[in-house]
Amino acid sequence: MVLYTTPFPHSCLSALHAVSWALIFPCYWLLDRLLALFIPDPCQKSQLLCVLLFMPIYLGLLVTSLPFAFLGFLFWCPLQCSRRPYVYSRLEDKSSAGGAALLSEWKGTGPGKSFCFATANICLLPDSLARLNNVFNTQARAREIGHRIRNGASRPQIKIYIDSPTNTSISAASFSSLVSPQGDGTARAVPGSIKRTASVEYKGNSGRPPSDEAANGPASGDSVDCGSLENACIVRIGGGGGDEGGRHPEAEDPAPGGQARNGAGGGPRGQTPNHSQRDGDSGSLGSPSASRESLVKARAGPDGGSGEPAAACGKAPHKASVVKKPAARRRRHPDEAFDHEISAFFPANVDFLCLQEVFDKRAASTLKDQLHGYFEYIVYDVGIYGCQGCCCCRGGCCFKCLNSGLFFASRYPIMDVAYHCYPNGRGSDSLASKGALFLKVQVGSTPQDQRIVGYITCTHLHALEDDSAIRCEQLDMLLEWLADFRKSTSSSSTANPEELVAFDIVCGDLNFDNCSSDDKLEQQHSLFTRYKDPCRLGPGEEKPWAIGTLLDTDGLHDEDVSTPENLQKVLESEEGRREYLAFPSSKSPGACQKGRKDMLKGNGRRIDYMLYAEEGLCPDWKAEVEEFSFITQLSGLTDHLPVAMRLMVSSGDEEA
Repeated sequence: MVLYTTPFPHSCLSALHAVSWALIFPCYWLLDRLLALFIPDPCQKSQLLCVLLFMPIYLGLLVTSLPFAFLGFLFWCPLQCSRRPYVYSRLEDKSSAGGAALLSEWKGTGPGKSFCFATANICLLPDSLARLNNVFNTQARAREIGHRIRNGASRPQIKIYIDSPTNTSISAASFSSLVSPQGDGTARAVPGSIKRTASVEYKGNSGRPPSDEAANGPASGDSVDCGSLENACIVRIGGGGGDEGGRHPEAEDPAPGGQARNGAGGGPRGQTPNHSQRDGDSGSLGSPSASRESLVKARAGPDGGSGEPAAACGKAPHKASVVKKPAARRRRHPDEAFDHEISAFFPANVDFLCLQEVFDKRAASTLKDQLHGYFEYIVYDVGIYGCQGCCCCRGGCCFKCLNSGLFFASRYPIMDVAYHCYPNGRGSDSLASKGALFLKVQVGSTPQDQRIVGYITCTHLHALEDDSAIRCEQLDMLLEWLADFRKSTSSSSTANPEELVAFDIVCGDLNFDNCSSDDKLEQQHSLFTRYKDPCRLGPGEEKPWAIGTLLDTDGLHDEDVSTPENLQKVLESEEGRREYLAFPSSKSPGACQKGRKDMLKGNGRRIDYMLYAEEGLCPDWKAEVEEFSFITQLSGLTDHLPVAMRLMVSSGDEEA
């Protein structure tokens, strides 16, 4: 399949579209600014003065621009019939981390390969519409969101070499950095809560393979090598046996004054410690060095328990009023097969990123430019405009003013792309071309030159709460389109297996939760029999550690949740979740949402999903979740919590 790098097939059509949009844009921008005046902005101290001052100016200019906008619309609307449904962008990357180089890392034999997926609804609407969700300044938010995602995902990986002849256990590697740049140009080891990841390399001097037993971070006498901030850090854990070779890491006494916390009952592994905030680091993580400095403030103790107080980093931690005391770390349930956490940062080495509600075209371009600093392959501006492709409008408008809002970024090469628009939108949702984006990526190749591929589906379902039947119809269409996409893009057959399927992922904002009684129809959909949800036990029943991903918009800018670290701390407490997460609205007259939260089941509305298939993969291969994260790094920038999942794909050769 040919990937479309331009929205139109001919340059003359692109030029005509640019001219027509230039005539429309002043009217569009002025109307957006005029409507935004009437929606309060907490950053503006004199809202009434702004309305009185700017409303006549915007209104006069809007009237003046209407004839030009009408002329541009006469050209713009017919052009949409020739517009392609997405734009593919590739940034040539010749470095060792480029997509072509990544394909050589896994041959489908031996140890398995882990892949990290993340999804988020980032609410990049025109500013007047975004204000309805209590988020403001769409263009600036797009730039900041790109910064935070890029710097969170591009954190350096860690290589730990265990040199002790008496200790061959694996030191489980954290997503956080274990070293901190010092003013004298040297690097010092910082104790950290650490966990296992597939990207970490281990080596013991005894020549024996390390076991899977977790150990603590490096002791104070261990040496650390760091080349550059972008490169992997090498931590050498030294020390001989007994009392003469130095103190064993596991014998470290916990520093007083703090208890490590885990989101919603995570286990001893898979912990991201709470990070206090340095001066000048407001959560934007605007550079790799800032990212490293913000991530090294980890604490460790026996079994990842107590650790150094955050005040040791030079600044007192922010305190959330709803958190009365630090939540004690709870051990993971023994039946749980993977780690889970509430993390202040995106996981290191995110491979695939799926975003929703990237509706604004300028914001999408800004976000693309930011994320290209880490992701080589991007698909954006997904959807249709005008009346193109509309065949049904049930109580809604057939004219599409906004695209689908879907956005995809990948470190691995994209092979095929397809988009389908849901034809059954209703009400305000019908103004956007909500649909499903299907992607096929190549993640490796076998020694016999067979391609190893994966399938990813990103979608955004109908939003109106009472329309369960519409969402179920959209899920039916999603499964049908996905089956057609896999069939049409597969070059394999029983006689000629040219491709091996490593994973099949469905993610996005599904606009229903697994606890609300009003969403029973969606909870029982066949989607959940074909794909597995790591956070759910069954229809209407969540796992105890799962939390909601929809934030209460009234509290988005409270000081208690103004930074990723603060929001992380708040959501780790039950009281904080009831205060700042959205719960299903009450249908009974006179009922207050906040008053009902104590009676509601679950930890808020989890409407952002990450699902994976266990069937339909290459025979004798299996996909297992290693880690699942609820991420607070975009605090104050959107009304949703991003979620991330690390999936381990292994073949039968590994066990052999």
